[in-house]
Amino acid sequence: MPEGPSLMIVKDNLSFLAGKKITEASGYAEIDYDQIINKKITDIKVWGKHLFICLAKTNIEIHFMLFGSYLVNDKKPKINAKLHLQVGKDEVNFYVTDTRLTPDISKYDVSADIMDKNWNKAATKKKLKEMPEAMICDALMDQKIFSGVGNIIKNEVLWRAKVYPAEKCKDIPAAAITKIVIEVEKYAWEFYNQKQLGTLSKNWKAYNQETCIRCGAKIMKQKLGKTKRSSFYCSREQDPSDKNSSKSIKPIKTKKASTNGKGKKSDEKKR
Repeated sequence: MPEGPSLMIVKDNLSFLAGKKITEASGYAEIDYDQIINKKITDIKVWGKHLFICLAKTNIEIHFMLFGSYLVNDKKPKINAKLHLQVGKDEVNFYVTDTRLTPDISKYDVSADIMDKNWNKAATKKKLKEMPEAMICDALMDQKIFSGVGNIIKNEVLWRAKVYPAEKCKDIPAAAITKIVIEVEKYAWEFYNQKQLGTLSKNWKAYNQETCIRCGAKIMKQKLGKTKRSSFYCSREQDPSDKNSSKSIKPIKTKKASTNGKGKKSDEKKR
């Protein structure tokens, strides 16, 4: 399933459609095509794993699910597109997607989107505190808390924070929770850049790996959490009983934001 950074790349690749009119639309998506034909695309937006092709009175919402894909100015042979859009001389074809019309996208909380400039880290940590019994592997995959996080980001972030995936939120030190939240945003943008360079899988430290490059211990693979998604973790440093695990992470000291107008907070990001 495409994760948030991949959706940002889709957004970038389709941004040229903004301001243009949909001249034809077809496919087997169960939507009212009259609402989108001859309508101008006003914007392309993303929330987590959801893509929105925005029109004046509605939005085409697309979720790529597990096997969704798209092609610009090309088609897959012998496969019908879930949604075909002709935009002047250009065309976009979406395959195996969940496609619907969503008039109001304000219901999607941008403060939960890990790649949005309005992502609220403090609110994210508060949400984690309010779910003490949840395993951190489940919390990270909860799109209402970490919109855009998928299995790759989950595993890479927990490896960086040295946290066992099945650890309950209440048992994770505050410093390690802060580390997780910081690394989610940091790694999401690394993911975004590496995917475009074709180097994403070459830089994985936990996901689909066999040996921990930090300590040489075996990387374990286990289906954990409510959804039983695969978790990859270091058998030594992510063992909650080990002295090198998250229990040993020291609190992160934060500098006060500049008030003289010359500086910005270090965690500010642009989309």
